[in-house]
Amino acid sequence: MKGPCQPRTHQFPETDFFGIPRHFVYTWFDEYCDWLEYNISVDAAYCLPCYLFQGENINQGGGNVFSTKGFTNWHRKGSFATHIGPSNSVHNQSKRKCEDLMREQQSIQAAFYKLDDKSKHEYRVRLNASIDVVRLLLNQGFVFRGHEESESSLNKYNFLEVLSCSKNNKMTSHDIQKDIVTACQIETVKAIIEDRNSDYFALLVDESRDVSRKEQMDICLRYVDKMGFVMDAFIELVHIKDTSALSLKEAIVNVLAHHSLTLYIVREQCYDGASNMQCELGGVKTLIRQENRLAHFVHCFAHQLKLTLVAVSKKCVQVGELVLLISNILNVLGASFKRVDNFQESQKKHLQMALDMGELETGRGLNQELGRVKASDTRWGSHYNTLEERASASGFLRSCQIFETIFLLHLMTDVLGITNDLNVSLQKKKQDIANDMILVKVAKRRSSLKKNIGWDSLKENVEAFCIKHGISLPNFDDPYANFGRSRRKVVICTTLHHYRVDVFYKIIDWQLQELNDRFNEVTSDLLNGVSCLNPIDSFSSFDIKKIMRMGELYPNDFDGSNMRALENQLVNYIIYVRGIDERFSNLGGLGELSRKLVETKKHLNYSLVFLLVKFTLLLLVATATVERAFSAMKIIKKTCEIEWMMNS
Repeated sequence: MKGPCQPRTHQFPETDFFGIPRHFVYTWFDEYCDWLEYNISVDAAYCLPCYLFQGENINQGGGNVFSTKGFTNWHRKGSFATHIGPSNSVHNQSKRKCEDLMREQQSIQAAFYKLDDKSKHEYRVRLNASIDVVRLLLNQGFVFRGHEESESSLNKYNFLEVLSCSKNNKMTSHDIQKDIVTACQIETVKAIIEDRNSDYFALLVDESRDVSRKEQMDICLRYVDKMGFVMDAFIELVHIKDTSALSLKEAIVNVLAHHSLTLYIVREQCYDGASNMQCELGGVKTLIRQENRLAHFVHCFAHQLKLTLVAVSKKCVQVGELVLLISNILNVLGASFKRVDNFQESQKKHLQMALDMGELETGRGLNQELGRVKASDTRWGSHYNTLEERASASGFLRSCQIFETIFLLHLMTDVLGITNDLNVSLQKKKQDIANDMILVKVAKRRSSLKKNIGWDSLKENVEAFCIKHGISLPNFDDPYANFGRSRRKVVICTTLHHYRVDVFYKIIDWQLQELNDRFNEVTSDLLNGVSCLNPIDSFSSFDIKKIMRMGELYPNDFDGSNMRALENQLVNYIIYVRGIDERFSNLGGLGELSRKLVETKKHLNYSLVFLLVKFTLLLLVATATVERAFSAMKIIKKTCEIEWMMNS
């Protein structure tokens, strides 16, 4: 038994008593630490011993209130002392019973299994040996059990074989192995929670279907430990039956509550894989933001651009069909080496003709033979690279030489090219967030210009390409024939209106909407603050105004007085780290800055600045950082989980 539930960091709601707002005071936990507990869901206080040992006389001393109904009269603190009563009160009797329950020697099991010192020592030796083997197998990710574990088996598989190396044939029960693993999990998570030191954390969640077709959800915490190191800690794998956003959020809350955590101390959230989680309107992040507006969502940049493309592909049927067409053609072409050779030979002829006609330039690195990249919905850059090879792909496009395909190829190449520089920049190992935000503005402006003045040039390029390759052009004044719609529901419009309004304008509008949603004003202010706190090049990007704006996005942590104190600290801080202490002159990033502040104990002098540094470290914007975290979660979710299921 862990003891009474005492959520000290919870924001206790207020209740009106005779015109005066009152609420539960967390310092009461210090006065009545051994029995007082608080239920967040009903906003009531309880007595743990009286709840566990309710008897016939439980109604004495207000016991029924503290054991069943729940105490809510916050203006009457004296009721706590009244509830305790004299030494022989019901509360004190229940408290003694609770203490006996916690005392191992008083348990019935201990009375039945009394062992002498020698037996206890031998048992502990066997237990330690089994724990050592379990620790080894868990660290290596090995399977515990095998198909044949009898005494006559030549290979009893990992657990028994490793255990037999010490000539120990005791404590080999599968149930004991599971108990040891469970104990390891409990102690590990307990150590993680203690290492967090009741500080703020970021929530990392990944949900997907494993190979057994079960919906699983992994939950990780990211926090800054006492030494200033950023820690990503896996705490639980949850099986979920309902993948709706509300159910996922409820599962997350239950896991956090199980470990005495709440959403109120979450400062950032990050999701991967599940569309339910990534949806702005109905997703988990929105539900959590409704409960805690300080739980900001700044996902990995590279994932955001991938989501933009996937969203466009799903909204526009023609674009989705184009991506599927390219994937199918590449699969057919790459399935046979002979087809690849024939294709390459045909392309050599086309290339030579283009060179002779002056359509292509010659030079080092130009017109090289490249492999066809397989287009993938989750690999954003592969689409742009694949579409860029359309000149060399003219051979396999003969089977689909229609105007609509050519139009979409040109359109998507132009649209994806607008954000390609941003995508490449975000994929770099060493990210420059300030430059990335400039590229975001460039991408938004180019998209707007493309929509306003880009139609005529696109139409001319498509028509020129079709005339060159003998592809028939439609009459733009004719009604557009949409073969995918029912004739009863068909909307009559001209071919020009369809391609210009229903395709060209809509795709660009969707791109702009995605960019604006993912890189909104709050996100931009957060990322500008991250960039300004970065110690690279002797804090060259430091900007007090932008950092102060970042602090305003955490109003619970930086109120009016704290904002004034933060401004003074920032002025003193930048003078100190730039010109006084040389230990801060060659730092490689925010992680090193955090560790150096703790190492030099300057996190105590500049506590508000250090709090902002921790918030920046919780923001999961780095591609490599997020990928490492989610890759580790996938190993646990897929590979290890399958092996663990074999052991069950």
